[in-house]
This record gives sequence, C-alpha cells and structure tokens, in this order.
Amino acid sequence: MVKIALVIYRTSLISCLNLLFLCSIVSCDSEHKTTTLKHKSILFTAASLSTVQEQYSSVQLFQQSMDQAIKEVDAQIANGIEVPIPKDLAGGYTHERHKLNYLTMQRAGKLYRVTGEEKYAVYVHDMLREYAEMFPTLDRHPSEKSYSRGKLFWQCLNDANWLVYASQAYDCIYDRLNADEKAFLETNLFRPYANFLSIETPQFFNRIHNHSTWANAGVGMIGLVMNDTVLVKRALYGLEEDGLDTAAKDNDGGSIKEEGQERAGFLAQMDLLFSPDGFYAEGPYYQRYAIYPFMVFAASLQNARPDLKIFEHRDGILSKAVYALLNLTDSNGEFYPINDAQKGMSYYSRELVSAVDIIYHFGDQNPELLSIAEKQGRVLLDVTGFSVAEAISQGKTQAFVPKSMELKDGADGSEGGLAILRMNHTGGDLNAVFKYTAQGMGHGHYDKLSYSLFENGEEVLQDYGVSRFVNIEQKNGGGYLKENKTFAKQTVAHNTVVVNQTTNYGADIDVANKRHSDRFFFDASKKNIQIASAKDTGAYDGVRMQRTIALIADSSFAKPLLVDVFDIDSDEINTYDLPCYYFGQLLLANMVYETRATLAPMGDQFGYQHLWEVAKADKLPNQTKVTWMNNQQFYSWTASTDTSDEFLFGRIGANDPKFNLRADPMFMLRRKADHAVFASVLESHGSYSAVSELSEDAFSKVTGIDVIYQSDDYTAVQIRHEGGTLQLVLCRNDSAADQSHEITIESKKVSWTGAYDYQVM
Repeated sequence: MVKIALVIYRTSLISCLNLLFLCSIVSCDSEHKTTTLKHKSILFTAASLSTVQEQYSSVQLFQQSMDQAIKEVDAQIANGIEVPIPKDLAGGYTHERHKLNYLTMQRAGKLYRVTGEEKYAVYVHDMLREYAEMFPTLDRHPSEKSYSRGKLFWQCLNDANWLVYASQAYDCIYDRLNADEKAFLETNLFRPYANFLSIETPQFFNRIHNHSTWANAGVGMIGLVMNDTVLVKRALYGLEEDGLDTAAKDNDGGSIKEEGQERAGFLAQMDLLFSPDGFYAEGPYYQRYAIYPFMVFAASLQNARPDLKIFEHRDGILSKAVYALLNLTDSNGEFYPINDAQKGMSYYSRELVSAVDIIYHFGDQNPELLSIAEKQGRVLLDVTGFSVAEAISQGKTQAFVPKSMELKDGADGSEGGLAILRMNHTGGDLNAVFKYTAQGMGHGHYDKLSYSLFENGEEVLQDYGVSRFVNIEQKNGGGYLKENKTFAKQTVAHNTVVVNQTTNYGADIDVANKRHSDRFFFDASKKNIQIASAKDTGAYDGVRMQRTIALIADSSFAKPLLVDVFDIDSDEINTYDLPCYYFGQLLLANMVYETRATLAPMGDQFGYQHLWEVAKADKLPNQTKVTWMNNQQFYSWTASTDTSDEFLFGRIGANDPKFNLRADPMFMLRRKADHAVFASVLESHGSYSAVSELSEDAFSKVTGIDVIYQSDDYTAVQIRHEGGTLQLVLCRNDSAADQSHEITIESKKVSWTGAYDYQVM
C-alpha cells in the first residue's frame, strides 16, 4: 500500500510541476503572441497569418476544422509521445505509429501558429527531439521488400511522406526555437534525413515517378524552412550525378531511370508526369496520391519563393491536374479505378482537401471548387483553407458539374488518352470511361482499349482495379499481392479483347512502356450522342484494333444506350475473347449452355488460370442476349453473334488458395477469325421494388444489333428496337476522318462529313 501511495503521489507531483512549468511558459509568452513571422514560412505570409489569427473564429467551416483538429491532437498529447524502433510493414504497429506521429505533428504545428497555444509547440518540439535522438542510430529498415528501403518505414516513399509533413510542423515552431534547438534538430535529423532520401538513395530520388515527387517535395520543403538553397536546388532539379543504372528495376517491374532520361527533380516531374490536359501517367488513384506533394511543395514555394511563379509553370499544369482529378470521378466522387487502384478512394481524401484549398487560393478562385470543399466538410488550417472557408461563408459557392471530356496522355499529349462520356437521365446518370492511354509505368495495366460503365456512381461493367488491401497487415502486410501481377494487371481481367489468350505486349513492361494506343476521334458536342474512338496496333504483333464507344439517347428508351463496336483485323486467324465483368444476379441468357459440374480454370496463364469456367455455349443465335439485375436495376447486353462463336460464363477465384481475389462474375464472347467485329449494345432498363415485390420494364427493348456494312474504310451498325432502328456509321481509315463521305447501305445512300455519322432510321 505504501508503494502504491508513493507512486500516485510522485505522478501527481510531476504532473503539477509540468503544469506549473507550462503555465510559466504561457505567462512569459503572453505578451509575444505568434502574430508575426520572423522567417519565410512555407505556410503563411506575415499578412495572411495575421488575417487568419484575427478572423478564423468567425468563419464557420474553418472553426469546425480547427475544433476537430484540437480534439484529435489533444487526445494524442494526452496519450504521450511514442517513437518506436521501426520494424513493421504497412499496417503494422510501428508503421502506423510513425504515420500517426507525422499527421499529428503537422496539425499541432498549425494549431500553434493559429492559436498561439504553447502546448502545441511544446508537443511538436518534443517529438522532433525524440526523432533527432533516434535517427542517427537507425540503419535501413529490416524488411528488404523495397528497391529503396527506408529508415522509419519499410520504403523510402513513406520516409518521404514523413518529411513532407514534419517540415510543415517544423516551419510552424521555427520562430519559437533558439539557435541551439534548431542546430540540434537540423544537424541530427533534418539534414541527414534529406541526404538519406536523396544522395544516399539516388535510385529513389532521381527518377520520374510519384515516389520521387514525394522525395523532391520533402527535401525541398525542409530546405525552404531551413533556408538551405542547396537542398531547394536539389529538390527542383535533381541530383547533379546522373549516372544511374538504366537496367535497375523497382519492385513494380518498372525502370528506376527511364531510358534516355536526363532530367530529374520537381520541375521535371511537373513536365513529364502530366499530359497537357493534366492527366497523370499512372492514373487517377496515384494522381490523387501524388497531388499532395505536388500541391504542398508548390504552395510552399509560392509562399517562400514567389519569384519562381510555380503555379504558372507549364501553363498552369498543377491547376489542370486538379481539375482533371475532379472530373475523373463518378457521381459519388469516387475515382475511376484505372490501373493499380483501390476502389472507394474519392475526393473526400485528405489529399484532395489540400488540392482543392490550395488551387482555389493560388489559382483562379473558381467558385465551383467551393461546392467540393463543402462536401468535404473540412479545410486546411492555413491561409488556403481559410480562403476557401471564408468564400463559402460569403455565399460564393457554385455547383461543380463534371463534364464529358477527353484527357490526352503523354507529356506532349501524343500518347493516346482517356475518354469520359456522361449522359443524364430522369433517374440519374450514366458514365462510360474508355481507356486508350499509354501503359502508366509500373502501376499500369495491360488493358488497351478497355472500358467500364457506371450508373449513378455504381459500377455496371467494372474495372477490377488493384489486388491489394492497403494497410491491412493480414494481406501481405498491406502490400501488393502476387495476384495483382497474375490477374489484375492481365488483359483478360478487363473489358477488352484478348488475342490468343495472351496479354498485351506479352506482359513485358519494358515493351509496354514504349507503346501506346492512339486516339481517333472524340465528340461530346451533341445532345443525343457522345462518342469516342481509338486504335491500337502495338498491343499484339500483327493485329490491328479499333474500338468505338458511344452513349446514345433516344426517345424510345428511358435511359441512354451504350453502343460498343470493336473492330479487329489480322493477317492470320486468331482466337478473340471479349470478357465483360458485371455485378449482380444473372436473370436470362438466350443461348443453350451447359453448366460445369466440376469447375476448372479457363487456362493456365495470363490471368486465365484465375477464372473458373462455370458454363459454356458453343452454338449461338445471331443475336445473343444476357440480362442481369443489380441495385434493383435491370441490365441487358445484346451482341451480334454467329453459330461458330462460343460463349462462356465465368467467375474470378481459381488458383487462389488465400482468397485474395474477389469472386466476381463475368461472361465472355469468343470468336475465331482473321477479321472480326464485336458489335454490342448495353441497355439499362426498369427497376424492382423489394417492398412491393413488383418489377417494371424488366425486359430489354433492344431486339438486335447488326453489322450492316463493312469495308476497309467504314463500318456501319444498326440497332433494332421495338420502336424502330438506330444507325451508326464509323470511319476505319484515319485519312478519311475529315472528309465528306457517301456510301450505299442496303440500297440507300448515306452522306456525312467527319469521322462518323449517326441517324435515327
């Protein structure tokens, strides 16, 4: 009992002494509030800091964001500081602890700058001292999974994350530290940390990739805070030593240094990773991840080095990148899952909160961005967040309406692109996403000319996305699963044609990175049709492919139709497979098929080994129709077929002993030919009420789709339905796209100008 009493007394005494010490600090500093800046801050100017400090409590969204941050940071302060020796992979305790530390430090630093409350500065300083004492003792992380092992984390990428956030925290308390305190942190932590990420790990720092974007930003931001021009220059332009091994590979199979690459650094990332339209080479999921270091480093430069005019660089490429991202979302704000992408990521993420706030403040102050910020429900605790919150409080908000658009790919816009087709209907909207981009480096998928379809934010025909459970330790420590390479990346995992059951480019990443699809035309200017067409001659040697995707609105249908014309030509007879990945319950299939009593994989490689063959039909009618139900909606897919075609029903999950893959359904149309046209129409129709148990318009109104004209120059298809016919004529020859045309179809002359013609018969 005595021992217990003594322990309690000692703890209470220490707490009291700490409280008295803290009070003395506050008392001593009560006449010296942090209303002015003594250094060039990366988060504020002297004027903007003063404005935020004086007015933030009267701006509702900013105050709400402050209140939430205070609640979370105060809870961490109460828990105490913990800086464990690194040992775990993503999802493990030490990994998540260090991540929570840098997120909390950043918010605590901003709270100190805005409120002047010393406890936040003390917390940041004490934690940084803990890291400064530990960092010199660390070797590289014990895990050897990464091409660039970190120190605090298993890969340098996460170490760079830490430095990006910690540099903001250090900036906030910089003016409150004396010379000895700064010297201790910079000598033992920040300069060694920056050198570790750059000079000591050049294969990580000096490449064109989102990993290096984070590294450039971290090194540059801490350089700005410390007024270290060497580090800032290194971040902007890369390491002076440029003799990297071009044959080295990263853990995703991509080159560490691209062939012929001579540039590195932040400016090179801005110039080479984005297309002129703001599309990011690796797709929207990684664009979302990379946009944070792009934006916060740019904002830091704008505050500390306005002479660089970073937001004007390359015709405002960072602003274009943010708008591209916002348009790469469905009606729920979720990013289209292109390439390696975990589904569900959206513009509600902290990266997009930062991007919207920063680009509004430093960009054109577009009031449409305010509607996104209102949905996000929080802002940054700095001048950019204050600007957004203040504008919202002043009633300046306008609705952001995503648009149908084409985003070109490649640094100069010459490497294909991505088409987003949107049409509204009385019950919501349909989005078709048509992909004819470059590979997307190590995170790219082999899915040339693939597409996916969304209704009201729900997937109708899906892109599988990535095989990975991010930060879930039970699944490979949160890292990529082997099925990502063996299935998710493979061509057969996507809604596009597979030739001879092989993957685009033979699944060779080096070949894939040198080739791309080519846009043919894009037109979203008409009310009744939105259409895109693209070609590819490099995915399969000797095979020429052209695909055209169109959304067509017709008064005979309550919702737009998705028309798909896939034209394939080769000098040899091949097997062409067209898979379609749907969700829901199959209701009707109009062919005679045989279900498999014993399941077997569809093949033994290129992703087929992961597909169970559930049923098969080997004699098809001239019109094949499949109807299914999902989310109380009916969907019907109708295709022009031949008796020699085959039709397979399948399900993902074969050769998957750890259940890493989702058991999603699919069907596949198979044809053997040298030249083939897959023509199909997908119709969303009707609804079902589980309450009344009644269905409405459960049957398709499309009666057929036919290829009614075919030549080397043109393809014409006709969609038959209960109320009449629709006709679509497409050019197959690039040189004819801008000319006037006239052909005879079923004894009728059809004339038009341009790449296509659409008419109601």
